[in-house]
Amino acid sequence: MSHQQPLTDTVFESFDLHPSLLAGLNDTGFVRCTPIQALTLPIALKGSDIAGQAQTGTGKTAAFLVAVLNRLLTRPALVERKSGDPRAVILAPTRELAIQIEKDFRNIGRHTGLTSALVYGGVDYDKQREMLKEGVDIVIATPGRIIDYLKQHVVSFRAVDVCVLDEADRMFDLGFIKDVRFLMRRMPPREQRQGMLFSATLSHRVLELAYEHMNSPEKVTAETESVTASRVRQVVYFPANEEKIPLLLNLLDKVQEHRSIVFINTKVMAERVTRALERHGHRVATLSGDVPQAKRERLLARFQKGDIEILVATDVAARGLHIPAVSHVFNFDLPQDAEDYVHRIGRTARLGAEGDAISFACDRYAMGLPDIEAYIEQKIPTATVDPEMLVVPPPRVRERPAYSEEDAAANAADDLRNTAGAPPKEQKPRQGGPRTSGRPVRGRDGERRPGRESPRGEPRVASAPAREAAAQEAPAPAPAQAADTPKKRRRRGGRGRNRNGSGNGTVEAATPSIPESQSGQARAEGKKAERKPRRERGPHAENPASTSAPEPSAGLHKKQGFFNRIASFFGRH
Repeated sequence: MSHQQPLTDTVFESFDLHPSLLAGLNDTGFVRCTPIQALTLPIALKGSDIAGQAQTGTGKTAAFLVAVLNRLLTRPALVERKSGDPRAVILAPTRELAIQIEKDFRNIGRHTGLTSALVYGGVDYDKQREMLKEGVDIVIATPGRIIDYLKQHVVSFRAVDVCVLDEADRMFDLGFIKDVRFLMRRMPPREQRQGMLFSATLSHRVLELAYEHMNSPEKVTAETESVTASRVRQVVYFPANEEKIPLLLNLLDKVQEHRSIVFINTKVMAERVTRALERHGHRVATLSGDVPQAKRERLLARFQKGDIEILVATDVAARGLHIPAVSHVFNFDLPQDAEDYVHRIGRTARLGAEGDAISFACDRYAMGLPDIEAYIEQKIPTATVDPEMLVVPPPRVRERPAYSEEDAAANAADDLRNTAGAPPKEQKPRQGGPRTSGRPVRGRDGERRPGRESPRGEPRVASAPAREAAAQEAPAPAPAQAADTPKKRRRRGGRGRNRNGSGNGTVEAATPSIPESQSGQARAEGKKAERKPRRERGPHAENPASTSAPEPSAGLHKKQGFFNRIASFFGRH
C-alpha cells in the first residue's frame, strides 16, 4: 500500500501520544506536522512497518523518533530484559547523522525518562562499552562499531522491539548493506518487531531490503513539485578553473550576514580554498574525512554558534547535518553524483526556511550538469560572470569573536588556522653547557644586538670598527701556543701520539727540530722530508729514524713458500 498525498494542518496533539512525549514536543517547538510526519505517524503509531521517502530537511528524524518513543512508553517489553539488551536500535550511515539523531532524541524525549547510547567510531571505545553494559533503552549507532560490541557479547539484540534504518540509500553507497543485514538477522523475527526505513530515494535495491527484513511495509512518499526543496533559489555560473576562487570571494562579499557551506570534491582543493578565504578575512574551517571525530564535533558546534561563518567541506557534511540558518550553499565543484547535489543543497532552506544554492560548472565538472538537471527534473537558471567579479577584492577586516574559557582551551588544541595556535614548546636546556661560538647575535633586521654577553662572559661588539679596536687591544698569542695547535699536532703525528708510537703527545722525539731562523722554503722542505711516503720507507718501516729494514723480497719469498707447500700437499694425495 502506498500513501502519496501529503496532509496539511495536522498537529501532534491530534494523535494519541504519551503525555510526557507530547510535553517534549511542545517544549521543542514542534506543534504542526510536516507532510512526511503527517503521513508516517498514523501508520507507525498503530504498529505497522513503514518505508518512507521524502527529500532531505523535511523532518524524517522527528517522524520516526516520535513513533519509537511512543511505542516504548506504551507497550511492555517483548522478553525479560537484561543489562545490555536495548529495546530499540536506530542505524545511521555516518557519524554526523547519528549525532544529529541523538541530539533530536534528547530534545523530544527530555520528559520521557528513556535512556540512549550513541555508538560510533573515532571516540572512546571503553566508554561506549561501559555505557552499553549498564543498559539503555535506545541504541543509536553506525553499523561498524555496534557490530564489534555485538560480537564481543557486550550488547544483545534479542529484546529489540523496533528497528529504524535511516538514509538506507546511503548505506548501499558506503558499502554497509552487508553489515545491516548481519545486524537485522540478530534481532527477533520481523513479525515480532516493528521496522521503519527512511530514505531520500526508494530505489529498487532499497525496497528489496525493506521487503526482505520488514513485515509487509507500507510505502509512504511525501511528493513535492521537485526533488529539491522548493524554497531553494538555485543558480549556476560557468567560470574557468582559475576563476573560481575570485568569483567565490566576490559573491561572499555581496552577502553581509550569512552562514555558508562550500562543498568541494577533493581534500587538497578544500585546503587551498580555506587558505584563500582566511587571507581574505573570513572566519572559516575545513571539514573532511581526515579531521578527527572529536575535532569535528567542536568545529560543528562553533559553526552553529556563529564563531565560524564559512564551512569548507567535502561530501562528509552533505547528509545528516541539521544546522539552522544556513543561508548559502556553494557547490565550488559540481558533485559527480546527481543525488549528492540534492543532499548538498538540502543543508539550506530546511523546515520551511529559504536559502540560496550557487554552483560553479567549471571545465572539469561541467559534464555532470545535464545528469543533475535530469535527476531534479528542472533546468537550473544560469548567471553571467562579469569581468569585475574575477578581480580579487581587498581583504575584509573583522574582529574575532570572544571565546569562552572552554572554547579557548579547545581552540588551542586545534590546528585550524583561524584559531589561536598552540603555545610554543618549552625549550630544553642544552646538554654540555652553553655554546662557545663567538659569533654575535643578529636581530630580525640583520643588525647586531649591542650589549649582549657571549656565553664566555665577553661582551659582544656591535660594529666592525669596534671589533678591530678590540682586536688591537687584545694581547698577541705566545709563539709556542701559535705554533703548537691541535690541528698541526694532528697533521704531524696524530691525536696525542707520535710516529714512534709513544703516547707523550710530542713530535720532537721522532723528528729533529727545525730552527726558527730558517727560511719558509727550507722549513717546508724539512717538513716534506719529514712526511716521506710510506711506500718509499718500505712496508715495515714504522719508525722513520731507524736504519735497519727487512729485505724487500722477504714478502715474496714467504708467498712462494706457501704455494710450494700447497703444491706438495696435493702431489702426495
